[in-house]
Parts: sequence; C-alpha cells; structure tokens
Amino acid sequence: MSKLPVVSGKEMVKALAKIGYDFDHQKGSHIILRQKFNPFRRITIPNHKEIAKGTFRSIIKECGLTVDEIINILK
Repeated sequence: MSKLPVVSGKEMVKALAKIGYDFDHQKGSHIILRQKFNPFRRITIPNHKEIAKGTFRSIIKECGLTVDEIINILK
C-alpha cells in the first residue's frame, strides 16, 4: 500500500473532477460533489488547506477508489 499524499480540498476537487464528479454546491467550508453518471454518488470534501488522513481515506473509500488510483489521478 502506498503512503497517503498531503492534499488540500481544492486539489481533491480537481482530481475528482477528472473522474466524473461535478460541483453541486457548497455549504460553509464543505464542497459537495455529485457524480455525473450512475450511481450518482455525492461526496463531501472539506475545503481546508490540508485534508486529515482519516478524512482523505474515507473520501477515497466513498469514491470506490484505491490509494494508488487516487495518487495517479492527482499527478
């Protein structure tokens, strides 16, 4: 398993946009993204300078990705 990178909320939003997530709305400091195609998942991303490791891992899991896949998308 690869080491988790340090990622900001905006970087995560850009990475998820590459795989089919669109900005839905923002409530406070949380950005809600919605998947363009079935199963139309909704993902909440904290708009922080650095996403906590546990939160980052949870987001990856909700998207159905692995750590290696998200690292490749972030490049």
